[in-house]
Amino acid sequence: MELELIRTYHPKGTNGALLYQNMLVCNTIELPWHDNQQQISCIPEGRYALRKRYSEHLKWHIELLEVPNRDLILIHSYNNALQEAKGCIAPVSVLTGEGTGDSSRVAMNKLKALVYPSLENKQAVFITIKKAII
Repeated sequence: MELELIRTYHPKGTNGALLYQNMLVCNTIELPWHDNQQQISCIPEGRYALRKRYSEHLKWHIELLEVPNRDLILIHSYNNALQEAKGCIAPVSVLTGEGTGDSSRVAMNKLKALVYPSLENKQAVFITIKKAII
């Protein structure tokens, strides 16, 4: 399974469209780009393998593997990148501004319903992150 995240960079946050087979799954929000600095920047563009992950705090979510110079880069619910993110990606149902959105849990559940069956069947799932062409 191949997902594609098309990003638009802004000073206060990074917004994206997460696609599967060229169809919109949900929007995304992240921190702005600050040269891949830990906990203050979104991650570099590239292709990353995904896996299911569980923590007491976040419950079930998704982890991106082998992100250069970073660890524990997750896809999980939040609605404001500057206030809540530390380099992770949040699916959101609606974008409300630069790095902000609404109904993140709804979007996360939709994404998990799409991705988890493949992961549970031991199929590889990848996300390719790239800049929007304007």
